Amino acid sequence: MNSLGFARPPADTRVIVAMSGGVDSSVVAGLLAAEGYDVAGITLQLYDHGAAVGRKGACCAGQDIYDARTVCDRLGIAHYVLDYEERFRRAVIEDFADSYLGGETPIPCIRCNQRVKFRDLLETARDLGADALATGHYVRRIDTPDGPGLARAADPARDQSYFLFATTRDQLDLLRFPLGGLTKPETRALAERLELPVAAKPDSQDICFVPTGSYAGVVEKLRPSAGEPGEIVHVDGRVLGRHDGIIRYTIGQRRGLGLGGRRGEPEEPLFVVRLDAQCRRVVVGPKSALACQRVVLREVNWLGAAVAPGQGLAVEVKLRSAQPAVVATLTLGPAGTAEVMLAEPAYGVAPGQACVVYQGDRMLGGGWIARGEISVSAPTRPAILDAVQQ
Repeated sequence: MNSLGFARPPADTRVIVAMSGGVDSSVVAGLLAAEGYDVAGITLQLYDHGAAVGRKGACCAGQDIYDARTVCDRLGIAHYVLDYEERFRRAVIEDFADSYLGGETPIPCIRCNQRVKFRDLLETARDLGADALATGHYVRRIDTPDGPGLARAADPARDQSYFLFATTRDQLDLLRFPLGGLTKPETRALAERLELPVAAKPDSQDICFVPTGSYAGVVEKLRPSAGEPGEIVHVDGRVLGRHDGIIRYTIGQRRGLGLGGRRGEPEEPLFVVRLDAQCRRVVVGPKSALACQRVVLREVNWLGAAVAPGQGLAVEVKLRSAQPAVVATLTLGPAGTAEVMLAEPAYGVAPGQACVVYQGDRMLGGGWIARGEISVSAPTRPAILDAVQQ
């Protein structure tokens, strides 16, 4: 059995490496080539190459394509650049804009993995006769009684399992993640040992198609109506001000509300509690109005053992990528839905974000947050919340 789990020599195992031009995927290609695998690298051009050249801090930019090719030349392996610009626009960018327009807070990197890298690119890898598609993600592929699964990376600071919750078992049959057991310093040390020209290259930080960091600017360009103004309303029904588009707000936001001081009122920090896209209304209130204990999920992808309908499963869930997992009970529903009951209220649960489910280190799956329900009893619940609760 070779290091990728195939019962044949590495030289007889065809591996396509998804190469972003960064240090992680470059090390994957270098390690596999050094082991004697039949390796080729593929880099995806996801948006206009000319606009990308020279841009720093974003993945899949023009410089990254050049860097990936340079690494492949250094390793003596073939390198292909595939024009996925139209696919990426339809599957990721348009979805990103529509989600913001609908009052959600999307995560385009998950959509990219789900709809482009682990769907379209996998099909291309199969067409090229690949036995495996290897990536530089920090996550561990594990064997379970139910088939291949995923677990957190050995380095908690680099773990990317949250962003891969939508990966299916069919996809995992072909996918491999050689860096799952390494830390980032170990990866950089390997890059230096392999004499890769990207060994000291900084990690990408930005969403690739948002070069300035202005999400609202991108959405408004794609959907001009997204900048239509509306009211900022307190949970008690008072109109506090106006806004220039709900795309500039997200659930849990405190800064940048543009309300200024409210004369004659006690100072009370206000947070965005709800976004009513249909009425173009931003609802704000105290932190207590954000308390959420029931989370409803859609488009659930499940990698765990089968769970009987209506059966509650003790789990931990991550409601944002940068937040720690919290204790919850998960109940799977029909048609890719699920309900999550949190042991303690969470604050800032935003539709469009992902809720990813764990038991220990194993990632069981997850889904997109359709809504979070406020933990307020019916008699004291502000009417404005019912008006915008979907």
